[in-house]
Amino acid sequence: MEEVNIIPRYGGVIIHDCWASYLSYEHCGHGLCGSHLLRELTFVVDSNQYRWARNIKKLLSETCHIVSKREDKCLTEKEYANLQKRYRNNLTRGCKELPEIPPKPKNQRGKIAKSDAHNLLERLQKYETAVLLFAKERHVPFTNNRAERDLRMAKVKQKVSGCFRKQQYAHAYCRISSYLQTMAADGVNLLVAIQIALAGQISPRVNDGGE
Repeated sequence: MEEVNIIPRYGGVIIHDCWASYLSYEHCGHGLCGSHLLRELTFVVDSNQYRWARNIKKLLSETCHIVSKREDKCLTEKEYANLQKRYRNNLTRGCKELPEIPPKPKNQRGKIAKSDAHNLLERLQKYETAVLLFAKERHVPFTNNRAERDLRMAKVKQKVSGCFRKQQYAHAYCRISSYLQTMAADGVNLLVAIQIALAGQISPRVNDGGE
């Protein structure tokens, strides 16, 4: 991350899966990816049938749907306060619903292993602001799935080919991929986008730095 030098220079909000390396960058804001949380909550519900996890999952999904339909992409102050209240109440119920963590045996080193449900509940409590930030700030998305999808093919390419052999080939791959993703986001058919590029024509958005 330091060598790529994007996050160290970024001053906005980064959306991620709560990996400690991301959280170490204190100069920017943090939002936890809703899609990652929903997958974890689904696993906890399927594994243990915990009511608190089902309620949190429903609350996040419903709020995401409401926000996505809004023109300003956020809740009002009153709605956000109500969201916080419901969120905290469900986590409080979760603390009562989960079994107690057994005390650490004497002379045992390290931390006591906790269940996935315990770890998730503690994370939701500790990073409440980051979890609910999508509902408060209009520029913060619910998920970072789009970014991960954009990067996934580069990892597939790496696994299949092993490397790009030369740095200029890696730059060419990134430039082509970036162009196609930009055109797809504008609703342009990818085959048409390739024809436009081969014809020497440039999309106004790409020409303005959209790539």
